[in-house]
Amino acid sequence: MEGGIKELSKYRFETSRENIEDAKIMYANGRFKNSLNRAYYSIFHAIRAVNAIDGYDSSKHSGVIAYFNEHYVKTKIFPKELSKIIRNASENREKADYLDFFVASKEEAEKQIDRAEIFSDYIKQYLEEKGIFK
Repeated sequence: MEGGIKELSKYRFETSRENIEDAKIMYANGRFKNSLNRAYYSIFHAIRAVNAIDGYDSSKHSGVIAYFNEHYVKTKIFPKELSKIIRNASENREKADYLDFFVASKEEAEKQIDRAEIFSDYIKQYLEEKGIFK
């Protein structure tokens, strides 16, 4: 694997981790809608870290997610549970970002952060196996 791809994947995963930390800060300050957003972006950038290994990216979130699901979940590299985490996080983020008068609950924000952490753990293990963090 060439250095540029490794560095890109590592950078995207580090961005993912920063987003989880931001989600926790937002949560701690009662900013639950923003917490949902940041937790989603943590998942999204983790997906992009994996897709980078294949040299794939898309300008659309749906394209990034579809590629990951097709090449990594459907092929059982990652468990189906991750696809459900992605879908749930995406739906929550869209409500938080686009629905007028949407009120995000503390409980849902906490769940989304927890799911983003689970997702991150799977991705980190995979990237370690691929030599991204050597």
